[in-house]
Amino acid sequence: MAKAPSRTEISRVLSHALRHAPGEYALELDPEGWAPVSEVLSALHRLGPEWEPVDEAVLHEVLKAAEKKRHQIRDGRIRAVHGHSVPVEPAGEPGSPPAVLFHGTSPAAVPQICADGILPMRRQYVHLSDSVEQARQVGQRKDADPVILTVDTRVAVAQGVSFYQSDSGVWLAASIPATAVGTGTPGA
Repeated sequence: MAKAPSRTEISRVLSHALRHAPGEYALELDPEGWAPVSEVLSALHRLGPEWEPVDEAVLHEVLKAAEKKRHQIRDGRIRAVHGHSVPVEPAGEPGSPPAVLFHGTSPAAVPQICADGILPMRRQYVHLSDSVEQARQVGQRKDADPVILTVDTRVAVAQGVSFYQSDSGVWLAASIPATAVGTGTPGA
């Protein structure tokens, strides 16, 4: 008998299904990215017999144990809270971010960001942090010694940028104009 998937495997598949490829799992997301838990479980069970033990209780355990709160379950529905490459609308109304947010990136990306601003690239939204440490952790996915950029949210808002805070605490924006970005230093 095949071994049941680990929490990490379950989380990774949930992210793929709910952030990037719902169609591959025969899922239809609502405008905010929600899908019925029952349909997600059916999709997981179609992956093979080792996925049969995954039920709603297991999903709750996986989400509760996750260090980064990437998913949420509410009222019989589940969604990824951010990181989508498929179109979804941010949940709720625009928020009032702190005066300064942070973005970790590779040193090689800084000249392009200084020219064009921070763009979502393969994601739907730019992800920003309210702490240098969180920005550093994100930036280290791209470079071992990331540059931490600052975002003057007042300048961005004055230029029409709306900010949304995900349930995981990450701040989202469609893009950040170059005039609102302050250059940082490696590991700032």
